[in-house]
Amino acid sequence: MGNMKLTLKVWRQNGPNDTGKIVDYPVSDVSEDMSFLEMLDVLNDNLVRKGEDPIAFDHDCREGICGMCSLFINGEAHGPGRGITTCQLHMRKFKDGDTIYVEPWKSAAFPVIKDLATNRGAFDRIQAAGGFVSINTSGNLVDGNALPIPKDDADKAFDAATCIGCGACVATCPNGSAMLFVAAKVSQLSLLPQGRPEAKRRALAMVEQMDKEGFGNCSNTGACEIECPKQISLEHIARLNREYLVATVTKE
Repeated sequence: MGNMKLTLKVWRQNGPNDTGKIVDYPVSDVSEDMSFLEMLDVLNDNLVRKGEDPIAFDHDCREGICGMCSLFINGEAHGPGRGITTCQLHMRKFKDGDTIYVEPWKSAAFPVIKDLATNRGAFDRIQAAGGFVSINTSGNLVDGNALPIPKDDADKAFDAATCIGCGACVATCPNGSAMLFVAAKVSQLSLLPQGRPEAKRRALAMVEQMDKEGFGNCSNTGACEIECPKQISLEHIARLNREYLVATVTKE
């Protein structure tokens, strides 16, 4: 075991209608080799042994690929470090005696379920509005390599497709905008020939759904790109704006 002693100031909230508050928790025997979520596991184990309610937080793969972990740590989405999710954050980033603030994503579109867990169903509804390609799968699938695609386009589409939908872009944006998420989902399809036939409908539908969910407007602060664990580029937002403008002007 390690010998780090920390003070955690954790946001506790029973539900979306509860006021919520910061509660202090001392944590000892923390190893620098632990991930941040493993440290929370230790804290929760101690709370359960005392008969107290454990802290609720989202997690799943713990490998940085599912997008479930979503903690605002010391005022930064996913904590200190770049290009990593909360589950990839290790305690070596902190020092013995540190005080660490742990809060949920803060966005009107992401209501708190309990404590540090938020409802990010808004992203699912945006995706369902247009983040797909309509194809006939009745035994007539075309081989994936049948269509020649320029490598530059394929690389850009793949970069956009690495978005894991964690919501860090929304949480860190002063406007609570989801433009980087929507742009990534639009780009990964609009850059490929399979996605072009529905490009106009997709851009209009996904932006419309984004507005319905209550996300803010993008003002190009660039905070989303910095905090994004997959380092999605702002270039995709520019592409989304072009796609949306063309779709609006040529809408039938």
